[in-house]
Amino acid sequence: MANSSSSNGISRKDYIFSITIIGLFFFIFGFVTWLNGILIPFLRTACELNDFQAYFVTFAFYISYLVMALPSSALLKKTGFKNGMSIGLWIMAAGSLIFVPAAAARNFSLFLTGLFVEGTGLALLQTASNPYITIIGPRESAAKRISIMGIANKFAGAIAPIILASIILKDSHILDERLANAADAASKAVILDEMAQRVIMPYIVMSIILVLLGLILKLAHLPEVDTDAEDEAVGIANVKKTSIWQFPHLWLGVIALFFYVGVEVIAGDTIIRYGQSLKIPMESAKYYTSLTLVAMILGYLSGIILIPKYLKQVNALKICTILTWCHILVWCYFYSG
Repeated sequence: MANSSSSNGISRKDYIFSITIIGLFFFIFGFVTWLNGILIPFLRTACELNDFQAYFVTFAFYISYLVMALPSSALLKKTGFKNGMSIGLWIMAAGSLIFVPAAAARNFSLFLTGLFVEGTGLALLQTASNPYITIIGPRESAAKRISIMGIANKFAGAIAPIILASIILKDSHILDERLANAADAASKAVILDEMAQRVIMPYIVMSIILVLLGLILKLAHLPEVDTDAEDEAVGIANVKKTSIWQFPHLWLGVIALFFYVGVEVIAGDTIIRYGQSLKIPMESAKYYTSLTLVAMILGYLSGIILIPKYLKQVNALKICTILTWCHILVWCYFYSG
């Protein structure tokens, strides 16, 4: 830590403030991202979709990360981390506002457009925030800071579906009865229009909050990270390397993150519909994404307690990898027959 606080020459006060701000962003990431677990069954009903169509909610949201990751990096080089994060918040606000005409018209394509725009803003925010939290302090405690951010992210993810479900899925059993008893297609359409419009107010409120956060960040004193200095230091240390394939920790890390995010998203976004497929009422199933996120929080808490005091980062990674493979083998054994 600079002045015993940070390895980047910032004061302890700036270090704590920066950690707090980035923690708030990770909370936002979690809140917006894990709303998808509720949106999937909600839009499946409201827009009269099958399961395959409903999961385009997840596709539209995360494809923006693939498409916008490299442009986000280029933009951050020009704007700096702080300005780039403000822009990301405002893009997310624009995506949230698209939900208003989407709900008014009960148009699934517009909903997907709003999700893509939200994901674009999140891609920009995460492109800035993830490396920021890693290099803002000492490298040996980077895993602990990431775990703290993970708790902020997953805590938001745990409460977001409950909050949204309490608004848009309230009295879901009554709604199901009304739909089942609808006399004709016109009556059913009226009920579905009423249901779709329940998302309007929550997303208007969310867009206002995101705009205000972007303005506050614009005015706040958040130290910039000298990425050119970081690049130069890395270049000096690896002067003889000419290809990314000479950095096995990089491409192996990318593969690991690919599968980790896949498993995490599948677990959080599909578990409600899985519960419904087992004939579990929505009144109970709507909490399943939140419970999944609570389990993830316990994992992050373990990281904070154990790393690096009792367990080195590299050993923690090895242990988690081994446990993952053990889980896969057990799962295959029980479900193969």
